[in-house]
Amino acid sequence: MEFLSFVSDYGFLSLLSLAIFSFIAGFIDSVVGGGGLIQLPALLINLPNTNIPTLFGTNKIAALAGTSISAVQYSKKIKFNFKVLFVIAFWAAVASYFGAKTVSYINVNTLKPLILVILIAIAIYTFIKKNLGNIQTKKLSLNKMVIYGSIIGLIIGFYDGFFGPGTGSFLVLAFVVVFGFEFVEASAYSKVINCVTNIFALLVFIKNGDFIIELAILMAICNITGNIIGTRLALKRGNQFVRTIFLVIVTLMIARYAYDIFFK
Repeated sequence: MEFLSFVSDYGFLSLLSLAIFSFIAGFIDSVVGGGGLIQLPALLINLPNTNIPTLFGTNKIAALAGTSISAVQYSKKIKFNFKVLFVIAFWAAVASYFGAKTVSYINVNTLKPLILVILIAIAIYTFIKKNLGNIQTKKLSLNKMVIYGSIIGLIIGFYDGFFGPGTGSFLVLAFVVVFGFEFVEASAYSKVINCVTNIFALLVFIKNGDFIIELAILMAICNITGNIIGTRLALKRGNQFVRTIFLVIVTLMIARYAYDIFFK
């Protein structure tokens, strides 16, 4: 009876739509990040009368479930520098927590033009640099990795806390460009950091009761399934596959933000 009531409350087609898009989001997110580009809009479209913080919280629960599984899979194949990973995770966690607390105070629409410009620059740079992320291009000292990583963690962590879509893609590019990582290695690092930022942002949403647990569980199951398949493909197909997906996702993000700015 509870299941029938759940379906009745949200509608079968809406639940099916959320399940499908959560799977796709999990797949994309596991490869190169950007799953929020698909999953969050799916929530906004299917639950237009639900307040924004509740949708953000629900999205975070589902995203965290999938990203955690993906991070575990990557950790079996990629060797992490745990000192650097801890520093980035720490600052990203702090920034994400405070970012989540500003959701009610900052109008995301005012930042969309800036995000659009950044995305266009990212797409052009990645397209021009044909070998970007195919091989490790830098060998930074531990001190430089800690300093640069702290800055990356603060900026992207805050963004993930108060908004989120594209966080994984921003992290991947940061690790490729700043640290000189290969795309697969960058994806592995981004998954771990993304897990941390999601957890600390969720502390705020859960404390405020901003989530719908039934929807979150449904979406989490689908997101996990997509993450498992996507991670296996990324590890099997390698850097060029990840780079291609990265360019596709950044292009979709550009289209999405352009639409929001110029046509909504």
